[in-house]
Amino acid sequence: MVSVRPQAPLPASWPEGSAAGAAQLHQLLTISDRQWHAFKGQPQRRAAEQLAAALVLLLDPANPPQAPIATEQRQGSIALVENALAWLKGSLRDPGCPQHGPAAPGANPAAATLPSAP
Repeated sequence: MVSVRPQAPLPASWPEGSAAGAAQLHQLLTISDRQWHAFKGQPQRRAAEQLAAALVLLLDPANPPQAPIATEQRQGSIALVENALAWLKGSLRDPGCPQHGPAAPGANPAAATLPSAP
């Protein structure tokens, strides 16, 4: 006979400090307007920035671990993770600088901005 252990109740919130840690990581990885030209050829940096932003949204206190699947934060996280994956795969490139003329062919202008972190 196989014994079944009772399951502990699922936590109703994210671990203490996780949202603040994610926000701090996002702040460290955010590419500023002044840094964009220096880092535009480094898709892994852009992907890391996007993944950190996704984590900030996912760990938002308004999006507890047991929240329904269609929360705004979860949908935003999914979009940022997909965007980061596109940067890593090379299907997204520098969208170009509005002050310097048209974007490069194949560039995604929407990829240049992040939603504001909570």
